[in-house]
Amino acid sequence: MLFLLFSMVVGGLLIGVLGRLVVPGPNPIGLLWTLLCGWGGAVIGGIVAGLLFRHPRAHWFLTLVLEVLAAALLVWLLSRRRRRRPV
Repeated sequence: MLFLLFSMVVGGLLIGVLGRLVVPGPNPIGLLWTLLCGWGGAVIGGIVAGLLFRHPRAHWFLTLVLEVLAAALLVWLLSRRRRRRPV
C-alpha cells in the first residue's frame, strides 16, 4: 500500500513536470497543482489510451505521451486561469 502511494506521487509529479515543460511561458502553479495536473493527466490519458488501443500496456510509450499531453492541457488551463486573476 505504501509503495502504491509512493509510486502515485512520483508518477504524478513526473507526468506533471513533463506537462509543464510542454507548455511554453511561465506557469504560475506550485508543486501541489503540478502533482494534481499529473494525476489528472494520467487518468485522462489512460482513459483515452484505453479507448484507442485494445491493449494500452502494449503501447506504453503512446500512452505516456497521451498522459503528458493531457497533463499539459490541464497545466495550460490552470495557468491561463491564474494569469487572468488580479493579484
